[in-house]
Amino acid sequence: MGEIACYCRVSTDDQSLERQLTSTQEYAEREFGASLSDLSIYRDKSTGTNTDRSGYQEMMTDASDGDLDAVVVHSISRICRSISDLERTASRLESDGVELHIVSEGLTLRPEESDPYQTALFQLLGVFAELEANMAQQRTKEGIAARQANDDYHHGPAPLGFSKDDGRLVEADDYHDVVAALDMVQKDELSKRKAARRLDTSRATINRALERTDLYGL
Repeated sequence: MGEIACYCRVSTDDQSLERQLTSTQEYAEREFGASLSDLSIYRDKSTGTNTDRSGYQEMMTDASDGDLDAVVVHSISRICRSISDLERTASRLESDGVELHIVSEGLTLRPEESDPYQTALFQLLGVFAELEANMAQQRTKEGIAARQANDDYHHGPAPLGFSKDDGRLVEADDYHDVVAALDMVQKDELSKRKAARRLDTSRATINRALERTDLYGL
């Protein structure tokens, strides 16, 4: 076993990277007999308006360049924010010949291994990714339709992340940023105050948006 990556990410001010570092390093030592010199540590810490995942991007680039043999993360939530995100990451690592080890869930994905369970798992990830996207899209359509059927809609401003085009709601340029921020608020990864600052709006607007999650596929 060559170079092993330990990836750690926190999304709030009060989370600590140390617990994830300890978990991933101990796993690498236990499973691979790796010493600290065999490990490449990649870290991301996003707070407030800073959601850059440069550590993740650097790790995936190193994997593509053939510099890594395995990636170890503490839990699924640390390396992805959704099933579709996990499926994309796992597929990229698999195509690069890199193993993915997720400590908390006890999940190991090894490329080119004849394992019916692993094959089925990858297939299920793809199915759930597509289902997740379709359900979110359907909820958004239903939410917009219900909103436009409401008389109040025609006289009030467009909801956060939307604009009006000839009396119909359409996604604004910042729609996906709004969805990402609201998702983080729901998961307690971002405060309403910081979400409002990030989207250049008010906490009251954030609260109203959270009451209409069907508009955002959440």
